[in-house]
Amino acid sequence: MRVTGIDAGQRWSESMSAAYEQYLVPVVFRPFAEDMAARAAVLRPRRILELAAGTGVLTSRLLAAVPSAEVTATDLNEAMVAFGSSRVPGAVWRTAPAQRLPFPDGGFGLAVCQFGVMFFPDRVAAFTEVRRVLGPGGRFLFNTWGPLSTHGFEVALQAGLERAFPADPPRFFPTVPHGYADPAAVTAHLTAAGFTVEEEQELTLQGRAASTADLATGYLTGTPVRAAVEERGDGPAVRATVIDEMTSRLGPGPVTAPMTAYVFRATARHT
Repeated sequence: MRVTGIDAGQRWSESMSAAYEQYLVPVVFRPFAEDMAARAAVLRPRRILELAAGTGVLTSRLLAAVPSAEVTATDLNEAMVAFGSSRVPGAVWRTAPAQRLPFPDGGFGLAVCQFGVMFFPDRVAAFTEVRRVLGPGGRFLFNTWGPLSTHGFEVALQAGLERAFPADPPRFFPTVPHGYADPAAVTAHLTAAGFTVEEEQELTLQGRAASTADLATGYLTGTPVRAAVEERGDGPAVRATVIDEMTSRLGPGPVTAPMTAYVFRATARHT
């Protein structure tokens, strides 16, 4: 079934946000949010800008780790902002694209982004805009996924999708979330945007899920793969195939798998 129209599209997005929050955030994103919030706290910023905040998993950790800071959370997706602001009301929430931030020059001491930079259409332009809104000595702290092969859950998921659709499997995970996995390219983009890279670290954390069925539900209904699956047809059969493949690789659950990311900290250069 295709979902069309403004109202239906909004319901679609809202249901994706809920599935993302329930099934994927605790397993995949919360461990890295805790790490990033701890890194942010060391910098002792007074004003924090978060990009691609999603449902607010990092936002809530930032408020707890840096209670004296004012946190402004942004996301391009209005449904995510609505969902996140209801969950984490302690932050100021705005719908905003990273390439056109609705903030004055130099207003923030720290910009953070958890697993969002891979989605920016023009990364140098987005990074340049981040530099614009940072004050002198402002920092940009963010992470990006490593290659697909370094994420145990998503290797199993992609194998399930390729089994379900041998002729035309969805390629979202290899090409988008794991499509910015070259630290040298990231550093070059930061440099071109007026940043100096202070630190780049490879970080592997363990994800823990109650079951492969929960994981499959999260990935198939809480990410853009949902649209690709619906375009191709029989959703229940696809879900059964994906669960079977993930279970054969990971076990029925509880399941644990390593997840690798690169963490960057850069300082804004102002002339």
